[in-house]
Amino acid sequence: MPMGWPTGRRLPRLVLWSLLAGLVGAPEAARAQYYDDGYGYRRAPATRPVPAPEPQRQFYWPWEDRPSAQPQAQDPGRPAYRGAYRTPRPRREREREVVHSREGRSVQRPKPRPAPVVARPAAPKPKTDPRTQIAVFGDSLAELLGQGLDTVYEANPDVVVIRRAKGDSGLVRKDVVDWPKAAEDYLKSNPKVSYAVVMVGANDRQPLRDGDQTVEPLSERWRALYRDRIDALLKVFTDRKVPVVWVGEPPMKSETLSADITSLNEMFRDRVQRAGGVYVDIWPAFVGEDNRYAVNGPDLEGQQARLRTSDGVHFTQAGARKAAHFADVEIKRLIEATTGAPALPDAVTPLTPEAPPAPAGEAKLDDDAAIDRLITAMLPSLPEPPGIPALPVKPAAGPVLPLTRNDIAPGGQLVTGRPRIDRDTGYTLERSLIRGAAPTPQPGRADDFRWPRG
Repeated sequence: MPMGWPTGRRLPRLVLWSLLAGLVGAPEAARAQYYDDGYGYRRAPATRPVPAPEPQRQFYWPWEDRPSAQPQAQDPGRPAYRGAYRTPRPRREREREVVHSREGRSVQRPKPRPAPVVARPAAPKPKTDPRTQIAVFGDSLAELLGQGLDTVYEANPDVVVIRRAKGDSGLVRKDVVDWPKAAEDYLKSNPKVSYAVVMVGANDRQPLRDGDQTVEPLSERWRALYRDRIDALLKVFTDRKVPVVWVGEPPMKSETLSADITSLNEMFRDRVQRAGGVYVDIWPAFVGEDNRYAVNGPDLEGQQARLRTSDGVHFTQAGARKAAHFADVEIKRLIEATTGAPALPDAVTPLTPEAPPAPAGEAKLDDDAAIDRLITAMLPSLPEPPGIPALPVKPAAGPVLPLTRNDIAPGGQLVTGRPRIDRDTGYTLERSLIRGAAPTPQPGRADDFRWPRG
């Protein structure tokens, strides 16, 4: 044993103290190699170089994060991740306001955001003293028809539409609305009504009371009583000389109801025409190619639109506008016949305001020349392009051919008559076309099947 080495009991003590010193100093050394990252975790410092970020890729899976255009510099104390960190979006702070609570304390809370501004349609201008007043009477379908007419004449200050319709009404039940009496009372209180539009009948397929008896719908007695009620309503307008436009009912989703509506429309047409009114048939405008009820159809612009609601009876907004178009055509004809001036569409304005108006005597639209003059006045004059020769005008009628002139054909044979057949030839038209006999084949022709050739 070398000199200076501990002997005896000193050796175990030194070994024990060395082990204790190592155990005490190891945690301090290990603790010195780690740091707190601020998130509650202890991290080891990066001892290896940070790898360079991967080049920008063109394709990423939906679950992958796309790197930002300018990646952030990575903290050397944090572990290196693949790719770059996303740039956090700055949070938008809302304005705050100070309010006082019930206890008297001041509390700050975010200001309420203002409601979005919604553009409201301009309110229609009130029409003061319009010259033409159109009153609409009838049931819920007439109410929708009146809305469509109101849209037509909304921009015309001289025409106003007055809607006097009431839902669930008809000519059968007078306890709901007695239409002859209601129309008469309204005309007495409003003598300036120019035209009346009637649309009724959708609720009239029900028994009718005749005194103490109940008459079944669409029976012979029921039809006679119903015609009398149609005449009573028409008499109210004819007595006051108010032109009436009666609009027929459209087809319904129920086939049995549509069949009964057809019978009612026939009675409407007959009684209205007898009274000198105008009947408008809108049935073809609301059916499909099979002449049955159709939910969708072309609107006034020719585009496919929904015309009827889900109940199979009422109109949508596009359907009401389409039904009002047919009534509007007849109303404009009545205005033209009454005032003598053509009733132009409200949305059409002449392109040349300086053009003089047509004389009153030439305003009738039953003349083709008057229509041409009206269209010419509305369109701007276009210069004739140079270098185009004028085409000859086609005459209105050709030469006159008398039917009693002498026959100039040789032998009196007409051009379209039966040709004369030569009986001497072997092949005749009569044998081939009438009797069906095959002609004699000629050498070299396609029907010559003789062999050998020649």
